Amino acid sequence: MAHLTEQFDHPAWLTAAGTLAGYGIILLFMFLLLFILPYLLFPA
Repeated sequence: MAHLTEQFDHPAWLTAAGTLAGYGIILLFMFLLLFILPYLLFPA
């Protein structure tokens, strides 16, 4: 298992993970803003 963690020890992996997490947070915010908020404000 130690070999597996050493394989992903490069700073590029941390950068990639941070980028994906940032995009995920932005997409979640946009989904809530564009789909959930109008559904709550204007119930069918």
